[in-house]
Formats: sequence, structure tokens, C-alpha cells
Amino acid sequence: MPESIRRAEPGEGALLHDLATATFALACPPGTAAEAIEDFLSVQLSTERFEAFLADPDRELLVATSASRFCGYSMLIFGEPTDPDVAAVVTARPTVELSKFYLVAGAHGSGLAAELMAATVDIARLRGAATAWLGVNEHNPRANRFYEKNGFAIVGNKRFLLGSRWEDDYVRELQL
Repeated sequence: MPESIRRAEPGEGALLHDLATATFALACPPGTAAEAIEDFLSVQLSTERFEAFLADPDRELLVATSASRFCGYSMLIFGEPTDPDVAAVVTARPTVELSKFYLVAGAHGSGLAAELMAATVDIARLRGAATAWLGVNEHNPRANRFYEKNGFAIVGNKRFLLGSRWEDDYVRELQL
């Protein structure tokens, strides 16, 4: 069980990058090139990017800690969907994207994901979102089962560029 689930704070970008480094590959589809994962981590999930995320008032980052170490995180992005495929299927407003939701492998099956999800959804509700949506790879059965169990229904599809390969994602939505 975690010691706490709390908002991430400015200055914790390096810790979040380290957590992303430990967790991002776990959600990648089979056959994803190691170079594509490394590139994504160094560009999209760098320490600097996390610090920018933390400074953005349209984002909320939560962390779960255990034994004083980060073991999971989530990130919400408030605002209109920028992907036209998402905008076409997520029609309730206001909406929020659950952009990141990751746990270290050792925390899988511990109940921590449910606690982090509950805290994340609470933040979305407190900030007035009518729905939350996310994209999840079609070839990630563990994540898809978890999101379905937590009320996120498939409402469409979108594409996600990872390296030089386009991946197919489900768009899932939760009514808040």
C-alpha cells in the first residue's frame, strides 16, 4: 500500500522522469523498438518536460509513493481534445484527458492502481470535467481490462506515433 497519493510538486521533474523510464516500456505494444522507447523518454518524458508539465495550470500530476519512493503517477490535461479522431467521439464538455497513468511493475496487482485512479478521477471532478478520456494501445490487454473495470468505455479509435511506427489506440471515456 502507498504511503500517500499527492500532487507532484515543482522540482520533482527528475523523479518523474526516472519513474517514466521505469514504467513507459511496460505499456508499449509488443515489438516496439528499444530506440523508439528511448527517444520518447528523452524527448517527451524528459526532466525538463516534466517540469514544464508541473508549471502548466491545465495539467494535474499525481504521484503515489511507498517507502518514500515514487511508484506510480498520473497526469490529467484539461482542455479541448486536439486530435480530430478524439474530438469526434468525445462529445461531452468540459472534458479532461487522462494522458499518463503508470505504475512500477512491482506495484501491479497491489490495489495501488485503483487508489491512484480514484484520486485522479476525484481531481477531474473537482475541476469540473463532465468526462475523462484516454488513449490506450489495442494490444495492451492488462491496461484495457483495468480501464474497463474502472468504467472507461471504448468510444472510438485514434493513432499514436511511437518512433516511426503508427500504433492503434482505443479511445476510452468515463462519464463523471
